[in-house]
Amino acid sequence: MQHDKILILDFGSQVTQLIARRVREAHVYSEVHPCDVSDDWVRQYAADGRLKGVILSGSHASVYEETTDKAPQAVFELGVPVLGICYGMQTMAHQLGGKVEGGHKREFGFAAVRARGHTELLRGIADYTTPEGHGMLNVWMSHGDKVVEMPPGFKLMASTESCPIAGMADEARKFYAIQFHAEVTHTVQGRAILERFVRGICQARPDWVMRDHIAEAVEAIRKQVGDQEVILGLSGGVDSSVAAALIHRAIGDQLTCVFVDHGLLRLDEGKMVMEMFAGKLHARVIHVDASEQFLGHLKGVSDPEQKRKIIGREFVEVFKAEAARLKAGGQGHKGATFLAQGTIYPDVIESGGAKSKKAVTIKSHHNVGGLPEQLGLKLLEPLRDLFKDEVRELGVALGLPPEMVYRHPFPGPGLGVRILGEVRKEYADLLRRADDIFIQELRNFRDEATGKSWYDLTSQAFTVFLPVKSVGVMGDGRTYDYVVALRAVQTSDFMTADWAELPYALLKKVSSRIINEVRGINRVTYDVSSKPPATIEWE
Repeated sequence: MQHDKILILDFGSQVTQLIARRVREAHVYSEVHPCDVSDDWVRQYAADGRLKGVILSGSHASVYEETTDKAPQAVFELGVPVLGICYGMQTMAHQLGGKVEGGHKREFGFAAVRARGHTELLRGIADYTTPEGHGMLNVWMSHGDKVVEMPPGFKLMASTESCPIAGMADEARKFYAIQFHAEVTHTVQGRAILERFVRGICQARPDWVMRDHIAEAVEAIRKQVGDQEVILGLSGGVDSSVAAALIHRAIGDQLTCVFVDHGLLRLDEGKMVMEMFAGKLHARVIHVDASEQFLGHLKGVSDPEQKRKIIGREFVEVFKAEAARLKAGGQGHKGATFLAQGTIYPDVIESGGAKSKKAVTIKSHHNVGGLPEQLGLKLLEPLRDLFKDEVRELGVALGLPPEMVYRHPFPGPGLGVRILGEVRKEYADLLRRADDIFIQELRNFRDEATGKSWYDLTSQAFTVFLPVKSVGVMGDGRTYDYVVALRAVQTSDFMTADWAELPYALLKKVSSRIINEVRGINRVTYDVSSKPPATIEWE
């Protein structure tokens, strides 16, 4: 690739990948690498002249501890702009001659920051102006330590009541640092601030566009695969679907899609997937009904991590079996050498699988952490460096139907992580029907202000089965049936999310239909938790 690029050094923050996403929203290419790369590596990375700036991420660590990572010194010697965010600001201060201490008062959550000094980074960017004429920013803070003394050459750029040095800048060297997190959506002007840095201060070209990325991705796939064959696990979800379309564009009949029905799919999922890919895209798709195999291994298992690993393991077994059948079957097929997956950035970061290996693991994903080391197949992951909205843009550019591309995400383990506790066929059957009703009504109800359906206004919506029973009454009789929870969130990046404020009329209709139409469920609840502190999925 010949794109200008921004280097993001990851110190282990859970939201480091959001920095990359915000940079790419400005149509500038960015890459995340571990913070402990060597000085020589940094110089070599910048040697081609495409590096236009460096961003130092946040971290849960304290910069004054001897064992804590610091930025490679070469970063400050390249002659390119540098932006430090939260811990990135603290390590910049510490390494360049300032002072960082543990704060007496921590800041976690909303804060009002006063912009000072009229630096290029914040010039003209504000949420409101005080009667005294001070520009103010509504931001998201998450720190305990703070800079108490700026390095030589720096001037004050921002402050709060409890954090007098909330931003600093050395504009001669184009070094900028902010204590707040510009990458999260809670910082209202965060996107504008990061765009100002990468396009204004770094002067990076805005040439990272998905429709142009297709040619690069196709070339990369052909180079990696050569004349070998690829087997792909097709779930019908957005990620695997776009991966299949992209790989099919690159290598055609060298790709064989394996659609595995693990007994944990949504209602009529199998029929839809086969009609779309085998019927419309004319791809080679093998339909495997492995529901008994998966449900059998999940019997008696209630731990979420164990369930994910079992499902990931069984997927591998199915792939191995199908690859062996293809090879044995002849018909000109040599057998698969590559296993393709729709892995995307959020999968990697939430599995603690970022390149730094410093982030705290929240949960594993079957298509990242569930694969054994000795798979027998090489991995092909053409979407691994893309975020969800980039994947959707790529899908549309590839010619996939928008109704498929903009379908809500569905986890690889399927209903296995939407059934709390042990997975049983009975539970899956009840959940399938309840979830289908919820999705139907989300599509039916429209918002009066926008005219859009609530399905389009939510980023992810689904139903969760709770393995508990509650007392109810229907007619003149007592019931003692199961409970489900409805979950709907709105988000732009899936790293943070707010619960959707669905209309009461919609929730009432969904609840009434589920209780009346799905025998075995007599209570419906609605989840009003945001991420963080909750995750989007329940398991």
